[in-house]
Amino acid sequence: MIPHILIVEDERAIQIALSGLLKREGYTVETTSTGEEAIERMREDPFDLVLTDLALGRGISGMDVLRESKKIRSEAAVIMITAHGSEKIAVEAMKAGAEEYVPKPFNNDEIRVVVARALDRTRLEREHRLLLERIERDYGFGSLIGSGRDMQRVFETIGKVAETDLTVLVRGESGTGKELVAQALHQRSARGKRPFVAMNCAAISRELVESELFGHEKGAFTGADARRAGKFESADGGTIFLDEIGDMPLETQAKVLRVLEERSFERVGGNQPIAVDVRVVAATHRDLEAQVKSGEFREDLYYRLKVVEIQIPPLRDRTEDIPALADRFLEQVAERLDREKKKITAAAVTRLAAYDWPGNVRELRNAVEQAAVMAEGEIDEADLALGASGGSGKSVGSSGNFSEAKKSAVENFERTFLLDALRSNEGNISRTAQAIGMVRQSLQQKIRELELRSEDWK
Repeated sequence: MIPHILIVEDERAIQIALSGLLKREGYTVETTSTGEEAIERMREDPFDLVLTDLALGRGISGMDVLRESKKIRSEAAVIMITAHGSEKIAVEAMKAGAEEYVPKPFNNDEIRVVVARALDRTRLEREHRLLLERIERDYGFGSLIGSGRDMQRVFETIGKVAETDLTVLVRGESGTGKELVAQALHQRSARGKRPFVAMNCAAISRELVESELFGHEKGAFTGADARRAGKFESADGGTIFLDEIGDMPLETQAKVLRVLEERSFERVGGNQPIAVDVRVVAATHRDLEAQVKSGEFREDLYYRLKVVEIQIPPLRDRTEDIPALADRFLEQVAERLDREKKKITAAAVTRLAAYDWPGNVRELRNAVEQAAVMAEGEIDEADLALGASGGSGKSVGSSGNFSEAKKSAVENFERTFLLDALRSNEGNISRTAQAIGMVRQSLQQKIRELELRSEDWK
């Protein structure tokens, strides 16, 4: 987006010189010679930067233009041009919100640098604001949709404990949204601007889990060619989310307990304690109480994790939320793929509500995203590829071998979805993985399985 600049200068020669200079720099430039006209222009059209003379002759002054600019569009940068000897007034302008001031006489290089610097700052502030808005939308209660009593209890607990440093154990079936709860706890805490680091304990081999969590020193084991920071070190000052902690090996559980109690650890192959300040949020779909009784999970760690417990209900127990969830997923897939949001018929919503969702919210999201990609028009019930208990859509078919048809439908969806995502992210594997919520290595493996080639998404 090309920056839009307004020049307010009553000396015609200076106005023409500034306009020509900034247009040659590639900016869109408008000019005016009075403060009154400048304020009128600002109300009609948003400017990224206002370059105004402090003294504008009769009528409204440059200081008035500055004050009105901050009222109309506070994020717009204002640069003041001052006459020799008016530095004191220029300082007052800085206190009132001016980005910088340039004394006369000035040279072209000075103007170029000051304008570029001010536009860079406003761009960064705008991007930061948009990022915070997106985080709030995606990781605030907005992504944790729920109108029933159980979900309202989840929201209430998050609101009460987010600002604390208490350890939280999130429980629920696979696919219910446990990581969203962890992200909401993080974003609503004082640690919200610090790192949020997630690790799925079930996805890492027993041999590598400690290296992933605590890092390793060079030469700690075969292949350890350099020192590497682990998840705890990366999360310092923020939050670490230990998903599927019920799958963590017993020997690793003891070391995690030490971090919780002593706030320190050693890297694999090292003996130097590393202090760390992290909040721990853990999650599991397993029966930890039974695992404690069988000796598969440490009792002391269990009680250390279960300071606060949040139980997420399965989707089959909150079918009233399915229409709102489906609508949210349609918005997200449309934004991610830069497409118009698909509409969904009442019959399709009824079909979604009648299904028992063994894969919970994750399965609903996948079904809605597949339908959004595959449906030619609005999404009808025939566009929904669900499991056997919910009936299958046209992607699976009502005849032939069910397993083969389902496998074919899933592969077709994965192929279409991943190709669209790769094209949207210009073939960048890391960016694509982040955008669709996959681990980079998992995405690479899926690309190999589907035999996708780089020329397919270029």
